[in-house]
Amino acid sequence: MADQREKVIIIGGGFAGLACAQGLANNPRYSVTLVDRTNHHLFQPLLYQVATASLAAPDIARSIRQILAKADNVRVLMEEITEIDPQARRVVSATGHDYPYDYLVLAAGARTGYFGHHEWEPHTMGLKTLVEAQNIRRRVLANLENAEIDDNDSDVDRLMTVAIVGGGPTGVELAGAFADLAQRSLKSNYRHIDTSRLRIVLIEAGDRLLAAYDPSQSEYARKRLEKIGVEVHTGAPVSSVEEGKVTFGPARTTLEAASIIWAAGVAASPLTACLGVPLDRGGRVTPEPDLSVPGQPRIFVAGDVVRMSKENGEPVPNVAPAAMQMGSHIARNLRKGDRKPFRYFDKGMMAIIGKNHAVVRVGWLKINGYFAWLTWLFVHIAFLVGFRNKLAVVIGWAWAYLVNNPEARIIVNPPGMVNPPGMAGANAGGEARANRQAAPDENATP
Repeated sequence: MADQREKVIIIGGGFAGLACAQGLANNPRYSVTLVDRTNHHLFQPLLYQVATASLAAPDIARSIRQILAKADNVRVLMEEITEIDPQARRVVSATGHDYPYDYLVLAAGARTGYFGHHEWEPHTMGLKTLVEAQNIRRRVLANLENAEIDDNDSDVDRLMTVAIVGGGPTGVELAGAFADLAQRSLKSNYRHIDTSRLRIVLIEAGDRLLAAYDPSQSEYARKRLEKIGVEVHTGAPVSSVEEGKVTFGPARTTLEAASIIWAAGVAASPLTACLGVPLDRGGRVTPEPDLSVPGQPRIFVAGDVVRMSKENGEPVPNVAPAAMQMGSHIARNLRKGDRKPFRYFDKGMMAIIGKNHAVVRVGWLKINGYFAWLTWLFVHIAFLVGFRNKLAVVIGWAWAYLVNNPEARIIVNPPGMVNPPGMAGANAGGEARANRQAAPDENATP
């Protein structure tokens, strides 16, 4: 017999899409299909720890099929959706498959944004996926290996320079983690180079770091980063990115760096352009109060593709708790068959600044330092999906904390590989020797 249930397609297995699927799990009214380009749900807030060799990839990822194994009405597909046809109520995948729907939930997330300068992308590394995190780790560690065997001081300086563009939470956390890696974890591992010379340069266009936080917390973050050896440049917009070079600031200072990491901007999934509604500069949709697309009541948006404001006029942040709340809200409305407006419950924001230091903001409450770091640690463990992930992360963090020696520092180097996937073009550290990188690591999620 034909399936009489209404078809719900969810595009994206991130926080919003997964929360929506879980909210509709085993509901007899709906047949749910969750489509994602990968087979895993990724805990993005800890991507920087994979990039800085503190955690292995499987510690922050889990099979979507495994998570939804008991949801009998949910089908999981590893496909890339390339087209949405709202009039025909169907989506089309890169493989040509056609999927009809009664309701569509677009939760496809975000990609790295370059503010219109797409020519900079081949020369930088973003941090949105596991592959990108592994590319960053591979690049920085391989540059250190190349510096160890290089006798040219200028080459060594370039190989040991990491430029991070963007002073938001991602940039600040990356800079702090790399400083810890150089100052604590690697200092006894090399004989020719001094890893404390690893130059970490954080470049921010705005007048302060962590612009969404209280100014006192921005200043705390800056002072803490500078104390552990990070060079911080604020009021320094990037004007040019070339192979191994970034130019920034009013004086147009040019910095030679073998590793250039772009953490400055995000852009919504290009699928939002298929919806036929106005988009903001980052490609995001301003939805109706119930998170439906204007003029398209059967299409909902959630997560990083959404731009909306709280009751006080402040924007709803593109963070994991907001995405989860949106996904759960859409599922609730579909279950109840009504159109209750979405209300965001602000659970605060937090950013870690190296070992033992963090900033936390929850409403009027602002916490800095060691207690904020403990808060960050317990909150992130609580949000991780799956017991195995939480246990692995706790053990890994405890060991690294005690011995200052994270273990995820393997560089896989198959013969003949010049540039790893996603690393074509420049930012290759110069000569071919600096390009001895690898395909996906042995600890990548299967």
